[in-house]
Amino acid sequence: MEVARLTAHVRGDVQGVGFRDYVQRTAAGLGLAGWVRNLPDGTVECVAEGPRDALEKLLSRLQRGPSLADVDNVDVDWGPAQGHVRGFQVRF
Repeated sequence: MEVARLTAHVRGDVQGVGFRDYVQRTAAGLGLAGWVRNLPDGTVECVAEGPRDALEKLLSRLQRGPSLADVDNVDVDWGPAQGHVRGFQVRF
């Protein structure tokens, strides 16, 4: 089982629509560790670590978003897990 780190920047109508809570619930349900936060430029940043297959599932859900979101694009960066995070949190 390959363990990896996913860093994603989600662009579109993704702030003020419950996106961070959606990501937190989804990632925690997949057993991933990491965090999600809004950025000043209107994007949502997500950093998650765990099994590659679970990260792929999270990425698929990031591309859809919750029902009120309108995702235009997801910029993705893959790397090795760093192991510094526990649980999955919403950062402010």
